Amino acid sequence: MTPPASPSSGTPAEGALSRRGVLRAGAVAGAAFSLAAVPEFAPPAAAVTRPESAPLVPAAEALTLWYRSPGAPGALMREGLPVGNGRLGALGSGHPAREEFTVTDAAMWTGGPNAALDDEGQFPYGAEDFGSFGQLCRLRLEVAGHTPEAVTGYRRTLDLSNGLVTAAYGFEGTDHRREVYASAPDDVLVVRLGQRGGGVLTGALELAGTRGETVRADSGAATVSFAAELPNALAYAALVKAVGRGGKVSAAGSRITFAGCTEVLLIVSGGTNYTARPETGYLDPEREPLALAVAKAEAAARAGGEALLATHVADYQRLHRRTAVSLGTSSAEQRALDTPARLAARAAEGSAPDPELEASYLQFGRYLMICGSRGGGLPLNLQGLWIDRDDPAWMSDYHTDINVQMNYWLPDRLGLPECFETLTDYCLSQLPHWESATRELFNDPRNGFRNTSGKIAGWTVAISTNVWGGNGWWWHPPGNAWLCNSLFEHYQYTGDTGRLRRIYPLLKGACEFWEARLITTTVTDPATGESREVLIDDHDWSAEHGPTDARGITYAQELVWQLFRNYRTAAAVLRRDSDYARTIGGLQDRLHLPGVSRTTGWLQEWMTDENLGETTHRHLSPLAGLFPGDRITVEDSPKEIVEGATALLTARGMDTYGWASAWRALCWARLKNADRAYRLVLAVLKPSVDHGNGSAPNFFDMYRLGATSSVFQIDANFGIPAAMAEMLVQSRPGRVELLPALPGAWSASGSARGLGVRGGFTVDLRWRAGRVTEATLHGRPGARTTVVIGGHRRPVRIPAGGAVRVEG
Repeated sequence: MTPPASPSSGTPAEGALSRRGVLRAGAVAGAAFSLAAVPEFAPPAAAVTRPESAPLVPAAEALTLWYRSPGAPGALMREGLPVGNGRLGALGSGHPAREEFTVTDAAMWTGGPNAALDDEGQFPYGAEDFGSFGQLCRLRLEVAGHTPEAVTGYRRTLDLSNGLVTAAYGFEGTDHRREVYASAPDDVLVVRLGQRGGGVLTGALELAGTRGETVRADSGAATVSFAAELPNALAYAALVKAVGRGGKVSAAGSRITFAGCTEVLLIVSGGTNYTARPETGYLDPEREPLALAVAKAEAAARAGGEALLATHVADYQRLHRRTAVSLGTSSAEQRALDTPARLAARAAEGSAPDPELEASYLQFGRYLMICGSRGGGLPLNLQGLWIDRDDPAWMSDYHTDINVQMNYWLPDRLGLPECFETLTDYCLSQLPHWESATRELFNDPRNGFRNTSGKIAGWTVAISTNVWGGNGWWWHPPGNAWLCNSLFEHYQYTGDTGRLRRIYPLLKGACEFWEARLITTTVTDPATGESREVLIDDHDWSAEHGPTDARGITYAQELVWQLFRNYRTAAAVLRRDSDYARTIGGLQDRLHLPGVSRTTGWLQEWMTDENLGETTHRHLSPLAGLFPGDRITVEDSPKEIVEGATALLTARGMDTYGWASAWRALCWARLKNADRAYRLVLAVLKPSVDHGNGSAPNFFDMYRLGATSSVFQIDANFGIPAAMAEMLVQSRPGRVELLPALPGAWSASGSARGLGVRGGFTVDLRWRAGRVTEATLHGRPGARTTVVIGGHRRPVRIPAGGAVRVEG
């Protein structure tokens, strides 16, 4: 993803990662206790089914990122630790005396349908017309006296095993612990302060809007809140409710204060009246965000801190525990380092492999997916749920030429298929507006990408989309094919025909668009001199470089070829539209597909032997048939095509942005080049220094904008874990290969459980000395596939028990 023509770093906190957990005996003053042991405030709310106790992973076993100091002021995007429930998201600094939070709601969007073109036949792309994602509110938590200088043994932790952020420290002989998480079942953000040792808590929490909202207090309910409306009629509200044990809690103005309390429970609720119904303009006039926020906060307060935590942890672990990956054992010296120190140590020249660090990056991606993409919400945008300003880069939109697709390469491969559904829901909710915009605007004579045939049908999108059915920066004809291919691949992983029925209208509409768009031309085989007619894409560009009026770009040809194949499969499985499927089959057979350039030796990017763009460009557009597509494979494609793809990938280089490194790693994994794939994993894990590309201390991937600025962009946080999964297991219909690209750093021994396989399977495996020692395939009884281990193929049928062991 690149910015269109117009689209601070503090001192890094100390911190890192430990499989041993945050609460090792003697590690931190006051850290060896849990707020789960504190009695309830009140009986649990009846609306939520709650477990009897919190199933916390013990501290000595928890997988964590950990830090020796709070996040620096003004550095939330680099040093804040994220929480989320798929709708609400927050970043907190962990400062013991003055903690800052930024809070978001996934639907907090300005703008609108943006259904008019500019003088170039493109959509306006700015915060006023297209709109922008923004914050819901800001919070400041103050605890009297708890300055960094006054506390001892400070430790801040992101617990990936239990799904919460903690800060633990000692103060005046008392152990203090702070828990922060966003509960999906209760739909609230929870901040819980506790102590052990006879101390008390005195302080305040201040609620602030970011658009001049007026905050009001209800002293009797101990709440502060605001409600407002954007110019686009999106109503929104935020509320904080406090419950204290002992002492006194009160509210006035924009602040909740607590004094002399032994425990404080702060519940943050809020939202908008956004709905995924295009027929109502994506707004629900009957929904009152403040009333809903009050009801949710009161229910959570009645449940109390212990029940809220138990419910959240049980819900989080239901997803987190499905997939476990061990890439080997790190040293005691590595484990003793905090997260920033450990990232720096691994990036040092000549450093030893740190397989537990790399496995934790994979699990961090899963954590962000669980936090950011849950049922009923919106999909993850360029920054997910985590921003610290109302004018984020590229409006935090949905980029359809790689970024939103990369966000969703992770769920099916790493045991989180439910998390994919927000992308499906989004595409279906936006489809009516996409159809009308395509029908009414795409063939505008000012649009250089219009169909020169004059025909129009189906739907397509722009490179940028919002939540109002609106399009933004530049029309993107192949964007419909790429979105459909992603949705269809999800069906391949799940094997769920119900999901296939849901996406069928999207697939068919995209095919109808390309049936109207494709044009006929004649090509001559340079080897034989024979000529033939083929179908090619109309005026287009190889995103995001080269001429903008080229025809037959490989990027489009590959995506459309895959779309047509997927549609034909869908029609056959659902027994629908057999005549139209035959029509699409005929079009697919006539599609031009790229050859190898006689000039460069690369797979052609355009219908010419010449390179018309940037050799080391960040996008791998012409390699869409290698990944995410299946057309080009080491096993089945002509040797010259595989060599041409390899040469092009080599020419693109290894020094680039995080998301571009992830795409390269996936392509190298498909080519079975473990060394290059692994080098790109390490490139993303290297620390971001002086606004460079790489990982921030909180593991967020940073995108270099220039010498003095960088921005968090979330896609690499999902793309690299997906690449790591592909290095361990690769699948396509009817075939699964184990350890196809295992790097030497992981080869000594390791294991993986719950990796997704196309065909509706999951696989568990163990290896030693680079060879599979044990593998079990799970699936529906009677399901068949072929398992490849070490080059040997084995046909497998799932027995009645739902699992079969496959010998290495």
